[in-house]
Amino acid sequence: MKLHRLCFLCVLFASAVNAFSLDREAFTFTNYDLNVRVEPEQQRLGVRGKITLRNDSAAPQKIAVLQISSSLDWRSIKANGKPLQFVAQPYTSDIDHTGALAEAIVTLPEPVPTKGTLDLEIAYEGVILLDATRLTRINTPEAMAHSTDWDQISSKFTAVRGAGYVSWYPIATEAANLSEGTNLFDILARWKLRESTATMHLQVGVASDDEGDKPELLVNATACPTSHEAEHQFVADCTYRSLGLVVPTLVIANYQVVDRASVAVHFLRGHDSSAAAYADATEKVTLFIAEWFGTPRGKTQTADLIDASAAPFESGPFLLTPLTSTDPKVAGLVATHQVTHEAFSSPRPWINEGVAHFAQALYLEHQSGRQAALDYMGLHRSALSAVDKQQGSAAKSEDETSQSLVNTADEELYRSKALFVWWMLRDIVGDQMLKKAIAAYHPEEDKEPSYMPHLIQAQTQKDLEWFFDDWVYRNRGLPDFKVVSAFTRKTLPEGYMLTITVANLGAAGAEVPLTVKFAGGEVTKRLVVRGKSNSVIRIEVPKTPDEIVVNDGSVPESDTTNNVFKIEASEAVK
Repeated sequence: MKLHRLCFLCVLFASAVNAFSLDREAFTFTNYDLNVRVEPEQQRLGVRGKITLRNDSAAPQKIAVLQISSSLDWRSIKANGKPLQFVAQPYTSDIDHTGALAEAIVTLPEPVPTKGTLDLEIAYEGVILLDATRLTRINTPEAMAHSTDWDQISSKFTAVRGAGYVSWYPIATEAANLSEGTNLFDILARWKLRESTATMHLQVGVASDDEGDKPELLVNATACPTSHEAEHQFVADCTYRSLGLVVPTLVIANYQVVDRASVAVHFLRGHDSSAAAYADATEKVTLFIAEWFGTPRGKTQTADLIDASAAPFESGPFLLTPLTSTDPKVAGLVATHQVTHEAFSSPRPWINEGVAHFAQALYLEHQSGRQAALDYMGLHRSALSAVDKQQGSAAKSEDETSQSLVNTADEELYRSKALFVWWMLRDIVGDQMLKKAIAAYHPEEDKEPSYMPHLIQAQTQKDLEWFFDDWVYRNRGLPDFKVVSAFTRKTLPEGYMLTITVANLGAAGAEVPLTVKFAGGEVTKRLVVRGKSNSVIRIEVPKTPDEIVVNDGSVPESDTTNNVFKIEASEAVK
């Protein structure tokens, strides 16, 4: 008996030591083929199926790591029909709403060589309850925590998002921690980037004991036909041809539908007027989006959330949001983002998400003028400035590449910074030229980072290589503009000529608007100021100039406190 216990402890100790040296991100998950059984009355989820792993590390791998939510339990893991040895252990990580994962450390039959693949047959099951542990343990108020982590399976309402919310399908990442700045978001972004080309096939079976209303199943897959197999069970056959930035999501509820040509809004009882208002807003923005990004390929899907205070969630053209009340302006802004994704897509996050946010700014400009768009962009500018300060001015040269728009996994960069890049490009080349470049874009042909920049460059005679180098291929931080001097000369009969020198204290260059204000009016011209350089421009005005403003908010800066240059009266009359 003592020998048996000793052997057991040796195995356990060896497994624990092994866990500390594991390369959890050695394998990329390239394919999922899963049979998912949802039992709302029991709040249960059961999964059987097959996954394919590819060794993307530099060394052969004898161990594979599989992680699912801590509320689920591993039942079996096989290869070629033969059970594999694995050690199941809890693994603290905020990538799941419970704040922990059920991790299986699997001993493989033989080492998998670099770029080699492996098929595993898996089985796991358990419950998915409303759980915001990862947020409450960092002192987030409980109500706010549950409005953010609202995922659950229940008899009244089921909504379960994937990795980053609930790990209901296997993943493998290092531990993520919400209390460590952007750690969770960095790890999640890295996971999405690794799995961006993965395919997923789901057969989702839902058991329902409801004798009255028939619940509806929604899955944000590219194709997902549903059929009823029995009186109280229906099955959906769903395919994600490429996960990209999509977070696989399941929703089950007793929905009614507002079905229009461009949108289907699935709403809960009593929310019909709000659903109709959102559908109206979507139809209004569709024509505007088509002018810029082409006709949407299909309908956008919007689904109601049972919690009126729940935070909205978007994945591609699929939106989950409370439909208790709908502000037409907000609805139009949200619908613009959705419809843009349905009309235009790219495997590159800075293009895919950047364009969708750019479309929102265009919509606001179309509705209320340029200043409304700049005010919206100001929200992104604040977030981007915070990231720029965190990264610091002394960034390493390798960081310039790794955090460039073509490589970054940071959402603030490929959303907020990319928004500004698209807006600046539009200011530089004009609407029509940018529309032509976007129309010429084909995602399947985007094999090189320079593909989209070359399409844009082809539409103009301007040299834009410096711009793409500073903003797309490298991350040189943000510019910092300052008017160094302004020499004013009186012209005949009543005008003034200003010779203005603008300095860029930052490392990224940009074409920036420069405005000279005078009593009753202003004159604006544009000036290219490269990083760590000065540029000079002459501007003529009809009256005595009062002040010069560099940048109207369309170019993100690290410091905007030095953008205004006051012209003294004595200087203005020379």
